[in-house]
Amino acid sequence: MMQLVEHLLKRDGFNVHYWTGGQPGRALVVFTHGATLDHHEWDATLPIVGERFPVLTWDVRGHGLSRPARFTIKNAVDDLLAILDRVGVNQAVFVGHSMGGNLHQELVFYHPERVKAMVFLDCTWNFQKLSLLETLSLSLAGLILRLYPHKMLVNRILAVTAASKASQELIRPAIERLRKDEFVQILTETAKCLHYEPEYKINKPLLLMLGEKDTAGNIRKAMPIWAEHEPDCPPPVIIPNAKHAANLDNLDFFHERLMDFLINRCQ
Repeated sequence: MMQLVEHLLKRDGFNVHYWTGGQPGRALVVFTHGATLDHHEWDATLPIVGERFPVLTWDVRGHGLSRPARFTIKNAVDDLLAILDRVGVNQAVFVGHSMGGNLHQELVFYHPERVKAMVFLDCTWNFQKLSLLETLSLSLAGLILRLYPHKMLVNRILAVTAASKASQELIRPAIERLRKDEFVQILTETAKCLHYEPEYKINKPLLLMLGEKDTAGNIRKAMPIWAEHEPDCPPPVIIPNAKHAANLDNLDFFHERLMDFLINRCQ
């Protein structure tokens, strides 16, 4: 069984927790969890990828063990760059779920030289043009979230995120660890990553994956348009019988497609 080594990086008066492991000699694969989750989202995936690649995962500021700390996309990107500098890696492959993918899009937008290839799981496109209805929905999201009682909010997020009870129970501890104000702040801050860039292309090998039953945000609408916009990106892979955390709802399918991409495009 692969052993992960925990590390601490002092940032703005708190510690960012990150873990490394796997086999050296190939491109480092970095895993970033979704909003309100933590690094345990990747517990089943890291040993599989780590058999052939060095791996790194972390708790984004404001999540998991990297709290208390106020989450912002910009500061989280800076944290990740500092981690890469600490481990001495100039360029990596990035696998991001939901918010993790939004964060990675900001990283490649401002620092393309640090990116070899990217995998986006159930993640919307940062650089799309939003409709008036989508813009209005985002502007009201914080208010609506604040109206929910904390327990009801947690249960609602669990139901939208994962199809199976086992998947929901795996992510429940990370979500329940957050106070309601932290929860709302993370979700509203994540939406600030969206900025329309009509001419911008990532221009890296990309793999987009989407849960068959994912109804979160506008991901189902945005992903096919995103794939068509990029020169090195096939149509999104649909993960059967899965919601927003499709990597948890259908592990085997997710791992098969992920490893195929890593082995064939990221050596």
